[in-house]
Amino acid sequence: GLSLGAACGPPCAGLPTLRLDPKVSRSVLPLSAVFIGMVTSNNLCLKHVGVAFYNVGRSLTTVFNVLLSYLLLKQTTSLYALLACGVIIGGFWLGVDQEGAEGTLSWTGIFFGILASLCVSLNAIYTKKVLPVVDGSIWRLTFYNNINACVLFFPLMVLLGEFRTLYHFDKLGSPSFWGMMTLGGVFGFAIGYVTGLQIKFTSPLTHNVSGTAKACAQTVLAVIYFEETKSFLWWTSNLMVLGGSFAYTWVKGLEMRKVQEDPNVKSGERNETGV
Repeated sequence: GLSLGAACGPPCAGLPTLRLDPKVSRSVLPLSAVFIGMVTSNNLCLKHVGVAFYNVGRSLTTVFNVLLSYLLLKQTTSLYALLACGVIIGGFWLGVDQEGAEGTLSWTGIFFGILASLCVSLNAIYTKKVLPVVDGSIWRLTFYNNINACVLFFPLMVLLGEFRTLYHFDKLGSPSFWGMMTLGGVFGFAIGYVTGLQIKFTSPLTHNVSGTAKACAQTVLAVIYFEETKSFLWWTSNLMVLGGSFAYTWVKGLEMRKVQEDPNVKSGERNETGV
């Protein structure tokens, strides 16, 4: 709909004309598979844990970045960056321990949080990898990614019996339900577009930095909104996760600056610190 409005001039003038190319769709398919894994695991994690703990529950994205860089790209990580990852893992386990002490721990939620962390990391990497296929256009990437996701979700809905659930759902005719679903869809669309833009113009690492800042604000707002009382150690776990994430970013930023300033560094090493 936005693409059709491009002919009308501002504010839609910058939108490209979209058409479905099966070849491009197949090229974007790996990203779409990771995308539905991210959406599904994020929602299932949030279903089983509180919003305040959600940040800690899926805080291992940076750690997975390091592991995937080594396993997929054979890139090593400096000692200081590994120490920052150790702080993040320590904060994660302390948070799990404190949730257990408060009687609100859900191992199902923890599992989906870890899976979400993996998918978020893969999503950032594959976004950067797939962008050249759509000529660097975030609009085209969003279009193909969502078309693929709709197709991929269909067999999952059949397999997991979701159509039966929909048939017995008593709010399908509720305007308020569809209003909230539409609002959620608009936010989801906006997040996907802005995420793609950020990764396009910066790097997956920078995207994770802003995600950490978002998580900090989200945690504080959730505690205030739901009027929760958290222990000192619970807050310590959040600070460890945030502190470790910022420390990792700072270390990688210094490494990237050093690589850019050193003319003797090979091109392969230049790419290494951008992941």
